[in-house]
Amino acid sequence: MNARKTLLALCIATGSIATVAPAGAAADIYVRVGPPPVRHEVVPTLRPGWVWSPGYWNWNGHRYVWVRGHDVRGRHGHHWVPDRWAEDHGRWHRYRGHWDRD
Repeated sequence: MNARKTLLALCIATGSIATVAPAGAAADIYVRVGPPPVRHEVVPTLRPGWVWSPGYWNWNGHRYVWVRGHDVRGRHGHHWVPDRWAEDHGRWHRYRGHWDRD
Protein backbone atom coordinates (compact mmCIF):
# COMPACT_ATOMS: atom_id res chain seq x y z
CA MET A 1 0.00 0.00 0.00
CA ASN A 2 1.53 3.34 -0.95
CA ALA A 3 2.04 6.17 1.56
CA ARG A 4 -0.91 8.24 0.27
CA LYS A 5 -3.37 5.33 0.67
CA THR A 6 -1.95 4.53 4.10
CA LEU A 7 -2.39 8.14 5.24
CA LEU A 8 -5.95 8.26 3.86
CA ALA A 9 -6.83 5.00 5.64
CA LEU A 10 -5.37 6.32 8.88
CA CYS A 11 -7.36 9.56 8.59
CA ILE A 12 -10.59 7.69 7.92
CA ALA A 13 -9.95 5.30 10.82
CA THR A 14 -9.38 8.15 13.26
CA GLY A 15 -12.14 10.37 11.86
CA SER A 16 -9.73 13.26 11.41
CA ILE A 17 -10.19 14.29 7.80
CA ALA A 18 -10.43 18.08 7.70
CA THR A 19 -12.75 20.00 5.44
CA VAL A 20 -10.86 22.33 3.16
CA ALA A 21 -12.46 25.72 2.58
CA PRO A 22 -12.80 26.85 -1.03
CA ALA A 23 -10.06 29.10 -2.37
CA GLY A 24 -10.58 32.67 -1.26
CA ALA A 25 -12.80 31.75 1.68
CA ALA A 26 -11.77 33.38 4.94
CA ALA A 27 -11.97 30.91 7.81
CA ASP A 28 -11.82 32.03 11.43
CA ILE A 29 -8.63 30.95 13.17
CA TYR A 30 -8.54 30.03 16.88
CA VAL A 31 -5.37 28.95 18.67
CA ARG A 32 -4.80 27.93 22.30
CA VAL A 33 -1.38 29.61 22.52
CA GLY A 34 -0.99 33.36 22.10
CA PRO A 35 1.21 34.78 19.34
CA PRO A 36 4.78 35.99 19.95
CA PRO A 37 5.38 39.73 20.32
CA VAL A 38 4.89 41.75 17.15
CA ARG A 39 8.14 42.37 15.28
CA HIS A 40 9.33 45.90 14.68
CA GLU A 41 9.34 46.81 11.01
CA VAL A 42 10.67 49.92 9.34
CA VAL A 43 7.86 51.46 7.30
CA PRO A 44 9.20 52.60 3.93
CA THR A 45 8.25 55.85 2.25
CA LEU A 46 5.03 55.07 0.40
CA ARG A 47 3.92 56.28 -2.99
CA PRO A 48 0.89 58.58 -3.05
CA GLY A 49 -2.32 56.53 -2.92
CA TRP A 50 -0.73 53.62 -1.05
CA VAL A 51 -0.99 52.62 2.63
CA TRP A 52 1.08 50.33 4.84
CA SER A 53 -0.31 46.99 5.99
CA PRO A 54 1.87 46.06 9.00
CA GLY A 55 3.31 42.60 9.49
CA TYR A 56 1.55 40.09 11.72
CA TRP A 57 1.81 36.55 13.05
CA ASN A 58 -0.17 33.98 11.07
CA TRP A 59 -1.01 30.47 12.24
CA ASN A 60 -0.09 27.76 9.72
CA GLY A 61 -1.86 24.94 11.56
CA HIS A 62 1.20 23.98 13.61
CA ARG A 63 2.98 27.19 14.63
CA TYR A 64 3.07 30.93 14.19
CA VAL A 65 4.86 32.32 11.14
CA TRP A 66 5.64 35.98 10.52
CA VAL A 67 4.02 37.69 7.54
CA ARG A 68 5.98 40.80 6.59
CA GLY A 69 4.27 44.14 6.18
CA HIS A 70 3.64 45.44 2.70
CA ASP A 71 2.09 48.34 0.87
CA VAL A 72 -1.45 48.11 -0.52
CA ARG A 73 -3.26 50.42 -2.87
CA GLY A 74 -5.49 52.76 -0.87
CA ARG A 75 -9.25 52.90 -1.26
CA HIS A 76 -10.97 56.27 -1.36
CA GLY A 77 -13.16 56.81 1.70
CA HIS A 78 -11.67 53.81 3.54
CA HIS A 79 -8.85 53.10 5.98
CA TRP A 80 -6.91 49.88 6.51
CA VAL A 81 -7.52 47.96 9.75
CA PRO A 82 -4.50 45.67 10.30
CA ASP A 83 -4.55 41.98 11.22
CA ARG A 84 -4.59 41.38 14.97
CA TRP A 85 -4.98 38.64 17.57
CA ALA A 86 -7.28 38.85 20.60
CA GLU A 87 -7.86 36.42 23.44
CA ASP A 88 -11.38 34.97 23.55
CA HIS A 89 -12.20 32.66 26.50
CA GLY A 90 -8.73 31.14 26.71
CA ARG A 91 -8.25 30.86 22.95
CA TRP A 92 -6.66 33.33 20.57
CA HIS A 93 -8.68 34.54 17.59
CA ARG A 94 -7.15 36.18 14.55
CA TYR A 95 -9.03 39.12 13.11
CA ARG A 96 -7.98 39.53 9.53
CA GLY A 97 -6.96 42.87 8.10
CA HIS A 98 -9.69 44.65 6.17
CA TRP A 99 -10.91 47.97 4.82
CA ASP A 100 -13.34 50.08 6.89
CA ARG A 101 -15.22 53.14 5.76
CA ASP A 102 -13.95 56.45 7.15
